[in-house]
Formats: sequence, structure tokens, C-alpha cells
Amino acid sequence: MHELTLARSLIELVDDYCLQEQASHVSKINIRLGELSAMTRSLYFCFSTVAIGTSCEGAILNIDEIPLTVFCSCCNAVKRPTGKYSFRCSDCGMPTPKIVTGKEMELTSIELRDVSEVIGDAESYQEFSLSRENTHPIN
Repeated sequence: MHELTLARSLIELVDDYCLQEQASHVSKINIRLGELSAMTRSLYFCFSTVAIGTSCEGAILNIDEIPLTVFCSCCNAVKRPTGKYSFRCSDCGMPTPKIVTGKEMELTSIELRDVSEVIGDAESYQEFSLSRENTHPIN
């Protein structure tokens, strides 16, 4: 049930941002989720249920899945491993325990709407892209 915790944490983070920006509704949430998390499908599945009654209700959740890459010290290069749980270089076969990408969990941007926009003009929205300094890892 880690995906429920992740969904709740994400919604809390977005709700806090909505309060700060005095927005009442979120139209879209964009996150980066590493391949190793293995939560993409389950997060999609539970997000809408957990979002009921929050500013995220009805929001679209976009997940950019980041592929697993590792650093091979023998080849001195970043490579895709031979398998998801086989941390060996795809070229030389040596063990590659240093993960470069694939463990990320980042909120990258939020598109906000206030109540009048939701009721009046369904096409208008305001997007807030979070810079790297303001990007929060999701716990």
C-alpha cells in the first residue's frame, strides 16, 4: 500500500501549494517517477480515489517514468543494465551497483485553476512550473 501513502503525500504537497497560491482547484499534476519505484500503474489507479474532496479532485496525473541507468566503472559510461534487477553492464557484463537514474520521485509542475475558472471557462488554466530548487521529493 505504498502507492496510497505516495498519493496522499503528493496531494498534501499540492494542497499546501494551492493554499499558498490562493488557488482552489488543480487541473494537472506532473511528476517524475523512476522505473525502480514500480508504482506507476498503482499510483494512477489510486490517485483519483485519494483525491476526492481535495483540490486535486478531477486533476489529471501525468507521470514521466524515468528509465533505470547505471554507471559502469569498467566502460566509464552510463548504461542501461541487462535487466531491471540485474545490475550488470549491458556491454561488458561487469557489476554496476551505482544507480544514476531510475529512483526519482519528483513533483515537477502543477496547473492550477480557481473556482471561477472551473465553473466559467473550463479551457483556461494557470500553470506553475516548479524550478529545481522548489521541486519537492515525494516521500
